Amino acid sequence: MSMEVTAWTAVYNAMHAQEDRRPFSRATLRRIATFATPHRRELVGYLILSAVGAALAVATPVLAGRVVDAIVEGEAASLVVTLAIVIAGIAVAEAGVGLVERWFSARIGEGVILDLRTAVFDHVQKMPIAFFTRTRTGALVSRLNNDVIGAQRAFSDVLSGVVSNIVTLVLALAVMLSISWQITLLALVLLPVFVLPAQRMGSRLARLEREAANHNSTVSTQMTERFSAPGATLVKLFARPDVELSEFASRARRVRDIGVKTAMVQWVFITALTLVGALALALVYGLGGFYALRQELDAGAVVSLALLLTRLYAPLTALASARVEVMSAVVSFSRVFEVLDLKPLISESPTARPVPDGPVSVEFDHVTFAYPTAEKVSLASLEEVAQLDNRGGTQVVRDLSFRAEPGTMIALVGSSGAGKSTIASLIPRLYDVDDGAVRLAGEDVRELTTESVRRTVGMVTQDGHLFHDSVRANLLLARPEATDDELWDALHRARIDTLVAALPGELDTIVGERGYRLSGGERQRLTIARMLLAQPRVVILDEATAHLDSTSEAAVQEALGEALAGRTAIVIAHRLSTVRAADEILVIDEGRIVERGTHADLLAVGGRYEELYRQQFQEPAAGPSEDGAVVPA
Repeated sequence: MSMEVTAWTAVYNAMHAQEDRRPFSRATLRRIATFATPHRRELVGYLILSAVGAALAVATPVLAGRVVDAIVEGEAASLVVTLAIVIAGIAVAEAGVGLVERWFSARIGEGVILDLRTAVFDHVQKMPIAFFTRTRTGALVSRLNNDVIGAQRAFSDVLSGVVSNIVTLVLALAVMLSISWQITLLALVLLPVFVLPAQRMGSRLARLEREAANHNSTVSTQMTERFSAPGATLVKLFARPDVELSEFASRARRVRDIGVKTAMVQWVFITALTLVGALALALVYGLGGFYALRQELDAGAVVSLALLLTRLYAPLTALASARVEVMSAVVSFSRVFEVLDLKPLISESPTARPVPDGPVSVEFDHVTFAYPTAEKVSLASLEEVAQLDNRGGTQVVRDLSFRAEPGTMIALVGSSGAGKSTIASLIPRLYDVDDGAVRLAGEDVRELTTESVRRTVGMVTQDGHLFHDSVRANLLLARPEATDDELWDALHRARIDTLVAALPGELDTIVGERGYRLSGGERQRLTIARMLLAQPRVVILDEATAHLDSTSEAAVQEALGEALAGRTAIVIAHRLSTVRAADEILVIDEGRIVERGTHADLLAVGGRYEELYRQQFQEPAAGPSEDGAVVPA
């Protein structure tokens, strides 16, 4: 490795090291070892090959010096040819070892990335919905990308680098001391001039790199938010394109300025280190040549010393920064472990059993629930805040009891924020209750298998979320084995088959991010079709017709009437016209049931439901007219 390559390597390592002074424990190291265990054979082979490669790298300068001596002393040409062949053989062996070493490195590195990513992805999927409502998606994705790759470097780069550098250093130093301890010691005097600037300038470059990364992250966040359909709409509605452009350009200019400064610092740094290397070589050639002319040193020895010098400086420089690299890798592991250490609030019981066959009832038995505080479901680093906002823990559902018999429809109505959607989310066990129990077919959902609960309960949420994928793929989330005929049947019952048939690719048409290539009503009907395809025994409709016009709503209500036949239904609606046919209407206020009954019964009572109904349909309450007569309701 040349001095210039050594200098560039030092720059790269310094710039990409993470400055983090958080202590790490032996437990962290043991956990890191657990990820290394599946790759222990590859690791052992990798380290052995690293040591062999280092030894071969030292052998070449020694043989080169012997060739020079053979030429100077006029020895037989056959010896020179033999030495040349040996050097060529070592070069071939070194290339072969490097190739196999690279294969081991790739196997280990990519294997660790796979293990870490799958572990984090699997763990994150088990987190409660509250985790996703608090976490910034970009920060979470960074854990799966940047931190995982940083952790992988501990095995693929740092570990083997330390081993090969130590072997190279020991062998090179031993050979150089055996040739001339005086020249070796003088060459080592220049080492601080080589290493210290690398550390100081490297720290400066690392700061510039982090500042540029922060600005780039802000720019990326701005682009991600503004280039989404809702973000672009918001910017246009408030006439802010010029302001957004100004903010973007300001950050982009700062990135440019940092880039220019980084380039100049790098060039000065590399030039200085290359100059120091050249001075060290000049010292070896000058002093070595002086000794050679006095017959105190062979000419070949001078050549060997010069070639070995790079084998000495390169590992010394690398080892000087090894601690920073090791700490950087450990920090990456720690950040990944932070996510893995967040305990999922919902776990399946070892004795869990499937939901019983047949019609399913839904029962709330004195249920009390409060959303978990941030410390239970989130990390400050994932929210990108200095300190978590730990407000919360306030009860949202209070001592709630009701029962939906199989095949009946229960409607939940009330003002926004009353707790209706929260109640609905407890049925498919998106959250666990704090007190009481939610039962399906008489069984506590905490004692049922998660898979059977999710298969039994179908839910259409208010936002009608779709993935950036085809119509077919979004439907098959409900039932992967469904045939095309079944897909079209579900679309027909949701009254959206005509629209899908008119799309360019029909079922294979991409719906866009969050389904924004479709209208709000079309998205909602597609999610209803997905629910119909799943054929659940319990259906939850959380404002399922909120985005539909009157014509579409009538069509979907007809489809839902067919789909809900024989199934237990929990319907949340602000439009009270959609719940008139419910078997029972529960009026929710601050997480409690304040009224219950049929539509006619609740209107007759003249309570909160009647108030909501009159507000919605703008019917004046009965009262005296200007002349004292009573105006009928």
